Amino acid sequence: MNNTLIISEKDELIMKLVHYFVTKENYAPIVVNGVKNEIWLENLDAYYKIIRINSNYIHNKEQFDFDIFKILNVNKQIKKKTLTRKLKTLNILTDTSEYVNIDDFKNDYIDNFIIKTNEDLESKDGIISLFPQILNENVKNLHGLEFLLNVSNDINKKTEKENKIYENVFKPKKIVATKVLIIINIIMFIFSLLFEMTKGYDLAIYLGVGRSFVKSGEWYRIITCGFLHAGIIHLFTNMISLNVLGSQVENFIGKKKFLIVYFASMITGSLLSCAVSDSLSIGASGAIFGLFGSLLYFGYFYRIYLGNVLRTQLIPLLILNLAIGLLPGIDMAAHIGGLVGGVFATMMVGIDKKTKKSDNINGLITLIILIGFLVFLIMK
Repeated sequence: MNNTLIISEKDELIMKLVHYFVTKENYAPIVVNGVKNEIWLENLDAYYKIIRINSNYIHNKEQFDFDIFKILNVNKQIKKKTLTRKLKTLNILTDTSEYVNIDDFKNDYIDNFIIKTNEDLESKDGIISLFPQILNENVKNLHGLEFLLNVSNDINKKTEKENKIYENVFKPKKIVATKVLIIINIIMFIFSLLFEMTKGYDLAIYLGVGRSFVKSGEWYRIITCGFLHAGIIHLFTNMISLNVLGSQVENFIGKKKFLIVYFASMITGSLLSCAVSDSLSIGASGAIFGLFGSLLYFGYFYRIYLGNVLRTQLIPLLILNLAIGLLPGIDMAAHIGGLVGGVFATMMVGIDKKTKKSDNINGLITLIILIGFLVFLIMK
């Protein structure tokens, strides 16, 4: 193969850096409007959530100060989009004059490195102190066309793999479990009407949840209460919410995990309702608020994609529903219990390719402790 392609040391160094951060440290390129000759990478799970590689020439302190000003402005946009409070940034400069002294710059959220040559990259006091594996780059001894092809192929493979994961998560899937739950709720509502018409009794008395009933051993009520509704409006509003939220959660995490989250939220919502009141309670809203919690947990891991949706739609809708819960006759405790249970249940079942095994275990332990504590409050 003809390997006569000449790549400047500066371009080769930049490609080597990008290759390492993308393929070894799981950073992904992001598009930043209005910048030139800059590469921006993000990994919101890493210590440095943003890595910025700038190949523009920085001549003096004034230009360097302006460069920092640009970073802070871009970071402000990223924080707003991703709902991230602290954005630790690694700023790599590849073309500066001798008049630029980064040691004089102090900022808790931006660390600067000047890397103009391979010697700078390998300096013990430089970036290698943060990323020691960067010297093990499998392309470090390649040059020219061979270097370019290997770097491009590796980055393409990595981004293609990540894109497949995102595509599999977000692509529309057949929604089954949510529809089945809606049908069951409708059937139970019809059955409760027929039961009242023929027997003259309200089915909520037999299947609704209340502290005295649960305390006497009728634990099944913490589940059965979630399939009863006080009227057509109550049923309609809950089923609309279940259809919207349930379809999203089921699509994102799958049917089995969705059902675990749904029923775990129903249980924690019912238990908290019993813990704070002896009133009889029915409705699917506890489980539905658990789906809110599940989406919030899911959205945290995919906030680079769902940040705007979380900020402008989901969180305002959640706040509105919690505010409605303050109205008379609304079981606010069930809503809060379901919301908290939904977060921990989703942590327990995990988000594919995102949640660590330790997080799954922590979610399980926390959920067990929460349920145990609520049972203790009911039984004391």
